[in-house]
Amino acid sequence: MTFDLRTAFLVLVLAQAAHSIEEYVFRLYDVFLPARLVSGLFSSDLRRGFAIGNILLVAWAAWCYFARVRPRHPTARTWIWFWTILEGANGTGHILFAIERGGYFPGVFTAPLLLGVSLFLVASLMKSSEVSSNS
Repeated sequence: MTFDLRTAFLVLVLAQAAHSIEEYVFRLYDVFLPARLVSGLFSSDLRRGFAIGNILLVAWAAWCYFARVRPRHPTARTWIWFWTILEGANGTGHILFAIERGGYFPGVFTAPLLLGVSLFLVASLMKSSEVSSNS
């Protein structure tokens, strides 16, 4: 696995962290029913529940980087593909919601970063045949 692929995945994790902060600051949980429902699973205080959910999400992504991607674990490519698809869809969704709304939608400022890094990772993954620790 190339250094660039691992670095790009780390950038994706950091982009999700920034995205989560934007969503929290601009209260996605107040305007998007799925965010409200997930937040409610963690706390009756939606603000707190949203923070907990997003901390867990970013922590899971960071675990994937430090425990699977960085050390070139045999499942690294699978994890990269999973997060690439998830974050590409996330970025695309926020952009489409902003277009539909005709204005700002929480998360849309960082959505292009998620989408751009995801597209870079898709291209890199498709180009690279390197697998886990064999690189």
